[in-house]
Amino acid sequence: MAERPIFLPQPTPPFVQEKTISFKWHPGMSRAQAQRSIAELHASAAAAGYEPLLEISSKGSEKLGIQLSAFNLRFTAPDGTTLSVESAYQGSKVFRGGDHFPDLYGAASRDAKLDERVKGRSDIASFDFFGVPWPGQPTTAFYDWLYLQALAQHPDLLEAFQDYEGFTDIAFNPQKSAACQARCAAMALGMRAAGVWKEALSGQDAFLSHMHGQQKQESQPSLFD
Repeated sequence: MAERPIFLPQPTPPFVQEKTISFKWHPGMSRAQAQRSIAELHASAAAAGYEPLLEISSKGSEKLGIQLSAFNLRFTAPDGTTLSVESAYQGSKVFRGGDHFPDLYGAASRDAKLDERVKGRSDIASFDFFGVPWPGQPTTAFYDWLYLQALAQHPDLLEAFQDYEGFTDIAFNPQKSAACQARCAAMALGMRAAGVWKEALSGQDAFLSHMHGQQKQESQPSLFD
């Protein structure tokens, strides 16, 4: 047996709640094995009253969930280039000592994530997204904002998953990482239910205020204005 969280939207900050579900795990790294584990997770969640769920990852079987994975969800950056959420996240990391590798913006998602300069490093001090600094704390704030800004550029995808009860990411292990694309999807629906979707994404100050009750002097403009 294994445990994984499912992510459910809620209309109050932080706009998402997590429920831990126990399910039968199918070991192995293949996509087929991952899909067996996803089916077990969703069946166990359904038995607990949570359905339908959408797996958001490149391992899933639903086209929508694959499109919504950070590897595949692309957006137009401030300089006019198009890049994936994953590449943007990896290229924006600033490590202790000042290491920063914005060349990863132009890398394929998998290459950016597995680049030896960033792979396995936990000494993230902050983020720098096209010259605009983001704090390293709260831990997932920048990733959440990045994913949600990208999603805002795809209203068709946003509408397509609004009827799901919640979301999963079979590869996400909360013991090993914090940021999660499925969590962001639930957060998007929670924000929409609260009526703060566009307001919260209007800038860095607004986002941090809505999500974490924090303020920051320099704000990052919205990418969908």
